[in-house]
Parts: sequence; C-alpha cells; structure tokens
Amino acid sequence: MAEVLVVVEASQAAGVKKVTLEMLTIARGLGEVSAVVLGGEGAAAQFAEKLGEYGATKIYAGEGEEVDGYLVAPKATAVAELVKLVQPAAVLIASSQEGKEIAGRLAVKLDNGLLTDAVEVAADGTATQVVFAGAAIVKSKVTKGLPIVTIRPNSITPEPAPASPTVEQLTVVATDADKLTKVVERVAEQKGSRPELTEASIVVSGGRGVASADNFKVVEEIADLLGGAVGASRAAVDSGYYPHQFQVGQTGKTVSPQLYLAIGISGAIQHRAGMQTSKTIVAVNKDAEAPIFELADYGVVGDLNKVVPQAAEEIRKRK
Repeated sequence: MAEVLVVVEASQAAGVKKVTLEMLTIARGLGEVSAVVLGGEGAAAQFAEKLGEYGATKIYAGEGEEVDGYLVAPKATAVAELVKLVQPAAVLIASSQEGKEIAGRLAVKLDNGLLTDAVEVAADGTATQVVFAGAAIVKSKVTKGLPIVTIRPNSITPEPAPASPTVEQLTVVATDADKLTKVVERVAEQKGSRPELTEASIVVSGGRGVASADNFKVVEEIADLLGGAVGASRAAVDSGYYPHQFQVGQTGKTVSPQLYLAIGISGAIQHRAGMQTSKTIVAVNKDAEAPIFELADYGVVGDLNKVVPQAAEEIRKRK
C-alpha cells in the first residue's frame, strides 16, 4: 500500500492541531499514513505520541534552522523532495494560511494539480468540496499528477487508530530563493482561559444585534459559563465590536462544535458557511424572520439583553 503524506500542522507551544488529526483520519482511507513534521529541533519527538495515536506509522522529521529559520518556502521544498523520493498516493495539507501557501508552492514545484478546502477525500483521490458559501457541494479530482489536497478544518471527527510510528530524519537543504525571508523573532500570542475557536466543542458568537463592543460581555459571560470559545459575525467585526481573529464565516474561521450559540446574528450566507456543520445550533434574535432560524435546531425570538442573562442565571444554578 502506497504512503499518504500528511503535512503536520502544529506548534511546539500548543501541540498538534485538531486539523492534523482530521487529516490522519482521512489519510487512513487512502493508504499507509506517514506524517511530515517540519519545524525546530525536537518537534518530531514532541508530537510522535499524538501522531501515532491517530494512525501515523511513520514520521518524516525535517527539523532545524534550515526549516524553522525562514518562512514557508523551505517547507515546500522539503515536501517536494520527499514526494519525489517516496512517490506517495496523495499529500494532505491543512487549509490554513501557511498550509495553503505550502500546497500552492508544492503544486508549482511538481507541476501538479491542486485541490483546496476539501471536506472529504475518497479512496480514488476524489475530493468533496463545499462551495458558494455552502450553497453547493462538488466532487473534484486532480487530472495531472498525484492528489495534493488541502483539508478544511472541522470537516470530520478525528478517530484514533493507535500505531507505533518509526521516525526518519530528512535532510532539508533550502535554496537561496527559499532564504529570501528570514524569521528574526517569534512572539507568542497571549492566550486566555478559553479554548481555541476552531477546536472548541462549544462556541458562542455575537452579531450586529449585540449593538456595541461593551455589550459583548454578555456573549463572553455565557461562553465562560459553558466553557466555550467566543466568536463574532463579520458584521460585528466590521462594526468594531470584536477583534477580527474571532470572526466566524466564509472570510473568517470555520467551526464545527457540538454546540453553537448564535446571539444577535441574522444568519447571512457568508456567516452560515463558517458554522453550518455545527452539531446543535441555538439562535437568539429579536427578528422572527431572521435567516438563522432556518438553520437553527432551537430558536428564541426575543431581546438578547433579556434572554441571555436569564439563560446565564439558569446555568449558574446548575453548576
């Protein structure tokens, strides 16, 4: 069985990201799973246990200053050389900002086709993609070269399949062109007690109906009571109510939690594209005709400034 390369999305501070576990789960249906770790010294050893837990039987470790000291160009070069060496059945990469750049560069280096934002990949390499803000589903296949596919986060539920991976070191030689942009400093973003938005099992999002940045504390309060992450609609972000990095939607982040609370969100199609795969959706909106109610499993028509505090009080009583 041919190898399937999974380019690992992780950080030495936060560990292996959920999308990597999703890719490992998908890869098991395509062939023998090999994870590709590209980063600083010791990264492969740090991530090996988690990668093995989700089915990686081999880990290719490209570590050191040649990879970690520059932006994505050396990583694309490393993956391209590895593809030429092992001739894999497919390459899976996360649909993140960095992942898409690696994928694009890889496709150019290999003169190969590329599929982005897939939510599923069949055994024959056919990818399923959700397009037009969730209005249509298409199936696509690479017609030149091997399947290079970027996987949209929160596409599937990761499933463990314990394995004991072997580690093989890669010799990464970055070209002069790869070294044009050097990383001179890394600053870790300050993290609060809330879970990361794209990986949270509960997400509480606020929209334009929250009416002000100060009033977003209503959203934050119930999120904290539920142990969830806070999100925002594009309208709320554009109005300055909440920072852009918390935007959920077609031009923001895609989430697929067990519970999604939409507070004061009308449900525009671009927002729905980022949360419609949530398992249970609860909406609070004063407009009974708001499109969000078409998608919601449970809806409350009312003033969020009255409904949400009452819900918060009931949650406190049960704690």
